[in-house]
Amino acid sequence: MRYNILSTVIGSNLRYIGIVMLIPVIFALLYHEANHSLPFICAAFVSVVLGFLFTLPKTTEKDIDSMKKTEALAGVFFSWVFFSLVCAIPYLFYNFNFTNAVFESVSGITTTGATIFVDYSIYPKTLFFYRAMTQWFGGMGIVVLFIAVLPKFSVAGRQMFSAESPGPVEEKVTPRIRHTASWLWGIYLGLTVVQLIALKFCGMDFYNSLCTTLSTVSTGGLSPNAQSIMGYNNQSAVIITGIFMFLSGANFILLYKVFIQRKWDSFLKSEEFLTYLGITVFFSLSIAFFLWSTREGGFLKSLIDSSFQVISLITSTGFASVDFIKWGADAKIMLFAAMFASACAASTAGGLKIVRWIYLFKYIKREVAKIIHPNAVYPIRLEGKPVSDDTGSQIMAFCIFYFFIFALSAFVTALLEKSPATALSGAITTLGNIGPGLSAKIGPMGSFDGLCCITKWIFIFNMLIGRLELIPFLALLHKDLWTTK
Repeated sequence: MRYNILSTVIGSNLRYIGIVMLIPVIFALLYHEANHSLPFICAAFVSVVLGFLFTLPKTTEKDIDSMKKTEALAGVFFSWVFFSLVCAIPYLFYNFNFTNAVFESVSGITTTGATIFVDYSIYPKTLFFYRAMTQWFGGMGIVVLFIAVLPKFSVAGRQMFSAESPGPVEEKVTPRIRHTASWLWGIYLGLTVVQLIALKFCGMDFYNSLCTTLSTVSTGGLSPNAQSIMGYNNQSAVIITGIFMFLSGANFILLYKVFIQRKWDSFLKSEEFLTYLGITVFFSLSIAFFLWSTREGGFLKSLIDSSFQVISLITSTGFASVDFIKWGADAKIMLFAAMFASACAASTAGGLKIVRWIYLFKYIKREVAKIIHPNAVYPIRLEGKPVSDDTGSQIMAFCIFYFFIFALSAFVTALLEKSPATALSGAITTLGNIGPGLSAKIGPMGSFDGLCCITKWIFIFNMLIGRLELIPFLALLHKDLWTTK
């Protein structure tokens, strides 16, 4: 590990985060909340100063260009840790204790959507905009953004891109990683603009349209309304938000092929997208039938409600168009299962990713076939391409560690909170960066504020390693990372 490179990566990212932290100041001035500018100015100052301190060690361009994957992993992980701490500063000005401030900060930048907020009426619009903004920058990846705009990382960006990008993705839209990052952010921005306009047309004011849009395309789910999307009582907004949640859960490289290269049949050729669509339809219809049989309102109402919640949880957004805690046990069990499904790789969604599920099922199918035909060769293919043994081993290791962390955090939380529903749903909703749980305490109309301090730190840990897909954290535990030159 070359610590000067690690320091430069962290410092460069922090300096530009400091600039980003000034955006809420502009918002505060526009919305006549200038007296709420100080928290963000202080956070920006701290971030810039830390950034300059971290970049003091001498690092040449040659050092940066020769960055190793392990150095990129460490750089990305610690960059996110410092992002979390810096982004927590504004919350401290609003009487959040340190734990709650870090929890809300991490929930925002990891696009989890779990919140500490209880009484929304006592906070300014600027703070809710800031919270939505942190989700938006965290959605596509803060480091990926800096790769797109900073010439310094034009070569080393390949390692940093793979370290932060969600899912086991090797495909790029262009040969140069900086151009790939730029295109991904361009599509991300395009979705943001289109949804913002659509929500305005269906009657929402600009402030709520903006915050909802930033929370949708990032699959973050934190809303300025205490009752989430349900609080707007706007069915058109529900449908529009559902559509953009689904698009944001799709592979952005696939969206590039469809909307930029105009290869319209790419959706039909994508194994992962078709599986994503099929899983969404299956859970939506199943829950709709459960709801239709137990409440009034007709099948169409049940289908809209179930589809929105399934898309919201599968894409790890966490918005709520209804208080699904009031649904029957059968519907909630299906929602719990949907939390594990996840969306596509190279999307803004969290969780295991569907491509890994596809690999697991194909792996099991192959092992069964080998029992019958032990001498046969059965290569596993994803999207028509053979999967190497190394990639397959990484996928298996990831899945094992993912379920281990889920089980361990759920077990400890159950001991602390004395609530199996809170423990199980809280563990998967934070590890999968989903948001609300399936108990009244942490459900869509609840708050994580009532949890004990230790539980909150367990969930903070889950949110961070879940967003970074566990691999950087695992690498940090290996002693060779710190001793190898």
